[in-house]
Amino acid sequence: MLSQLKTALRMTLILTVLTGFLYPGIVTALASLFFPRQADGSLVAIDGIVVGSELIGQKFTRPEYFQGRPSAAGDGYDGLSSGGSNLGPTSQKLADRVQADLERFRRENPAFQGPVPADLVTASASGLDPHISPASAYAQVERVAKARGVPASRIQQLVEAHIEARQLGFLGEPRVNVLKLNLALDRELYAASQVIAHPLPHGRSSAVDSEPRASASGLEPGAGIHGAVYSALSPG
Repeated sequence: MLSQLKTALRMTLILTVLTGFLYPGIVTALASLFFPRQADGSLVAIDGIVVGSELIGQKFTRPEYFQGRPSAAGDGYDGLSSGGSNLGPTSQKLADRVQADLERFRRENPAFQGPVPADLVTASASGLDPHISPASAYAQVERVAKARGVPASRIQQLVEAHIEARQLGFLGEPRVNVLKLNLALDRELYAASQVIAHPLPHGRSSAVDSEPRASASGLEPGAGIHGAVYSALSPG
């Protein structure tokens, strides 16, 4: 009995060291050496200020910016509360939420008359999806163009330039990273959208109508910032 207990304790100690310290340490070191940007969270920075992550969505509400999917993570895209609503297909609460989002989209995008893409009214399982479908981006083109005072064709060109293809040609679906697209809007159409963000502590940045929130990783990748979140490019 005692010998079995000693064996169990030894195995526990060995596996703890191997799987709890050595393996994570080696993987982290190799990732930092060969893929430093990805290992740090695929952070997006403007003028040295971290404004988000390519991997974690943010909530955009202003009409001059493209908006992402609904999120059930906390108050929206909260990295500390990642997850779905867990509401089933027969849930009246889910039906009411989808209907409300549908009505809001129609109200904010009166020029769009086609069927509303499903991902604009349905949340992802994580609540942190940074992408929307190309159809969802095209559905918002007229609203963004009107808010920025530029031709819709110019906005459509930016959307087309930011469509990401399937990985390896067959994995996933074509998609648009909302943060990257919105940053491109401010970068290339700055004269039409004079939005200057205020820097926040710990390398974060936020537009004037946003508020800070903690991220799950502590890297401040952007999920922890609520509202129109990133640094618009300043002149000069």
